[in-house]
Amino acid sequence: MIADLERRIEDTETWDHARCHDAWIAMTGTMPGSRLSLRFLRKALAFELQCKELGGHTAAIRRQFRAGVRSAAASTQALTPGTQLVREWNGRVYRVKVTADGFEMDGQNYSSLSAVAKRITGAEWSGPRFFGLNKHKP
Repeated sequence: MIADLERRIEDTETWDHARCHDAWIAMTGTMPGSRLSLRFLRKALAFELQCKELGGHTAAIRRQFRAGVRSAAASTQALTPGTQLVREWNGRVYRVKVTADGFEMDGQNYSSLSAVAKRITGAEWSGPRFFGLNKHKP
């Protein structure tokens, strides 16, 4: 059983993007995100294979995931227009103003804090986390 699972996971490492895309749909019944990398798809498929074979997360862990998602969304919804967020990054201070339509920084408008964080860092970040709106609990 475990040896077969390990073999199937190893097989995913040889799949191209189209094969991973098709396998994702077959396993989950949903379309994968259009920007998912091949590396991520392979890891997600390996995780799905393990869950199907060995069982997924416990109910308690699933509740914690759901609670974390809600708190991240709530942290940006609570911001009112006019609020200023300040973050220092690599020696520069960035000021972001909350607007009715999203966020403004350096005269540019952004639809999300994550877009602002990406503009600042050049990498994918959770905007609320980057600006310290939701703290990671130990």
